[in-house]
Amino acid sequence: MTACAIEGETAGATATVEPLPEEPDEPGEPAAAVTGDDASGDDLPGGAPQSEPPTPAGLPGPPPFTITADGSYAARLTAAPRAPGEERAWYPERWTLDGPEPYAVPLPLNQPEEPDSDVVPLADGRVLIRRLVAGRHAFSLLYPTGPGTGELPLGAVECTGLTLLPPSPDGANVFALVAGEHSTAVWLVAGGAHGPEHVAEVQGHCSGGVWLDRAGRLLALDRQLPGGGPVKAVAVDLERGGEVTPLLQIAPESNDRLLLADADSGLLLIRSDAPGHDRLGWGVLGSCLPVRFPECLRPADVAVTPFAVQPGQMLMPESCAVALRIDGAAGSWAGVWRPAGRRLHQLAVPEGWQAGSGFWSRDGVLHLPYANAATPCSVALLEAPPDEDECCRSAPDRPAGSGAEPSAAPALPVVCKPVPLGQAPLLGRTPPG
Repeated sequence: MTACAIEGETAGATATVEPLPEEPDEPGEPAAAVTGDDASGDDLPGGAPQSEPPTPAGLPGPPPFTITADGSYAARLTAAPRAPGEERAWYPERWTLDGPEPYAVPLPLNQPEEPDSDVVPLADGRVLIRRLVAGRHAFSLLYPTGPGTGELPLGAVECTGLTLLPPSPDGANVFALVAGEHSTAVWLVAGGAHGPEHVAEVQGHCSGGVWLDRAGRLLALDRQLPGGGPVKAVAVDLERGGEVTPLLQIAPESNDRLLLADADSGLLLIRSDAPGHDRLGWGVLGSCLPVRFPECLRPADVAVTPFAVQPGQMLMPESCAVALRIDGAAGSWAGVWRPAGRRLHQLAVPEGWQAGSGFWSRDGVLHLPYANAATPCSVALLEAPPDEDECCRSAPDRPAGSGAEPSAAPALPVVCKPVPLGQAPLLGRTPPG
């Protein structure tokens, strides 16, 4: 495979480099609070962010809401109405998202599901469910059949810990990670010919899971080698017996994790402590440019996590709109950012948003699924705010605290020679003349 630019110029070779920040400030400086337009509500339709209140400490949060890679279906566990004092009865629910209007189909069986069960939708409309039964992780496919629910048992994996990976881009397979003492196994738990299949064994403890291609062959995992050391993202080729290639190596002792990847543009969203503490950054798969850590992606007093990248921007990573979940004292809301725009737009979300869930259309419309007492199944459509006006304004003309990164005074563009990652300094880089 083509190694990520932050490995150096040679595919598969790992280079020790330092990250290049977007601003000349010291990486350890406190982030400026997002004020002005970004905090006043001008970017928030309807004013302040709206969301469900945070889950009280000690109580489990809502089950995950999972969407297929193509945005056609989603699935979650939901609870049936109950009388005061009764236990919650959980059952799977499938959402159809690619029709003229979204709708939900309940998939209950003869008895309620445990709240720690996992569900993953497939592109054909079936839903995989993982249940923990007598120390074994049992898998079945659920599907609507007339007035009831059909179930196709697939088999089980006996292990102590198992984590389902995000839906495969092909829509037909579901994979899982099983952590061992010195290695991590990759299992195909749905889509195999004879039930769950062991497909790869990766040395070290692996977590995360991001698909790097459209075929569901190249999987990025965050790996820590046996004996400790930093966490580094690696690429695993599932069609070559789990062959491992280094993917992220920003600094020798930094923890470099991959959060999202877009196969069309090559845009990578990264979390690394190479600048001195955990920062959200971006790079491009196959590029020779260094990873950047935008200041606008670390607003004060909130946590920012990317969850969706706009597809279809072939070879245009800087134009991709990225959707981010923003968690603060007021709850959870959404943000939109583009590498080229260098501004974090904060957006209000509908009540009952399935926080951290959503997908982009190719033309830049963000789909946010939500459910509340008035609307049991719906999707809010939000257009990505433009960045052109902010990019064209010089720093003295931009409102203070707008959330955008400062730009230089208007000047003729400078054509810069790409700097190999092994030669990219952390601070004080000046473009060659």
